[in-house]
Amino acid sequence: MSAAPNNNRRNGLLLLAAVVVLGAIGYGLYWFLDLRYYESTDDAYVAGNVVAITSRESATVMTLHADNTQTVKQGELLIEMDPAVANVNMAAAEANLARAVRAVRGEFSGADTYRAQLSQAQVVLAQAQSDFQRRQTASADGAVSGEELAHSREAVQAATASVNAAKAGLDHALSQIEGASVANNPDVLSAEAQLRNAAIALGHMRLIAPVDGVIAQRTVQVGQQVAAGTPLMAVVPLSNVWIDANFKEVQLSNMRIGQPVTITADVYGGSVTYHGHIEGLGAGSGSAFALLPPQNASGNWIKIVQRVPVRIALAPKELADHPLRVGLSVSASVDVHDTSGPSVNSAMSGGAMTADTGEDTRAATDALIARILSDNGAGQEGSRK
Repeated sequence: MSAAPNNNRRNGLLLLAAVVVLGAIGYGLYWFLDLRYYESTDDAYVAGNVVAITSRESATVMTLHADNTQTVKQGELLIEMDPAVANVNMAAAEANLARAVRAVRGEFSGADTYRAQLSQAQVVLAQAQSDFQRRQTASADGAVSGEELAHSREAVQAATASVNAAKAGLDHALSQIEGASVANNPDVLSAEAQLRNAAIALGHMRLIAPVDGVIAQRTVQVGQQVAAGTPLMAVVPLSNVWIDANFKEVQLSNMRIGQPVTITADVYGGSVTYHGHIEGLGAGSGSAFALLPPQNASGNWIKIVQRVPVRIALAPKELADHPLRVGLSVSASVDVHDTSGPSVNSAMSGGAMTADTGEDTRAATDALIARILSDNGAGQEGSRK
């Protein structure tokens, strides 16, 4: 009676052993054929640019048009500053430009005056030289006294001095205007530069969103007096986030630029899968950039496997369908089947990120300068030699 249960027990153990062996063999084949070509980590996080909105001038905050969690578009008004001081500086710069134009026009007129004085002095010199020559000829016959001849000679000298003075005055006047028109005179150009600087400062009274994104880290309040360079808020472009996956250094040997990556985010659980690709490798491990880097040159050193951040780009459409926030935890799995691409250690060039800063006031400023020049007579005097 006891032989049958023993046989059953033995058969059960043999069946269990067979199942375990087959399972081990199956897992071994699965690992050899597929699983070993994947490198995974759950030490990965969403990263993105945080575009700081800072005050460029010292001013008082008048109006806030955006707050934390609000979505904004590029070019949308965020903050208005009190423009009173900037308006005064702008008016002073406009007046200074007008004054410079009139002063340069006066210099052109001064050159005309010296030209007329030189012509007059040359006529007087010619008359004095003619009188002196006649008296010198008459003096040989005794018709003119020596005193009269001396006076005539002195008149020539005085007329020559007047011509030289007029020439010197004309040369000085031409040195201020020669080779340039009123609009291209250095004094006028300097006044234009001051006006442009004032226009830029006035434009800084309206802070706009440099990129599309979500407002974060707002620290400013209405009525607050802020200094230039003070951070006021930030715009995070969530449409351009990426993944920083911290892989162990022993996992990097087969990783290549462009290899496909699948990502799952904790915020969506396992219901959403993102697809991306490797863009590059961080410049160093996390410990290398720590505030207090480890000191390994000691007698009790123990080797610790380091982790290096691998940057993973996400598919834009998937990101638009299921937005992510900076700092969220994710899990990443890299398919390393294809190792034909460049190594992650290769230097890769990145694209430029362009922001709309709201400083495109050049056209309006150019029109204002042209009007001031026209109203004050610039262009009526050309370059003169």
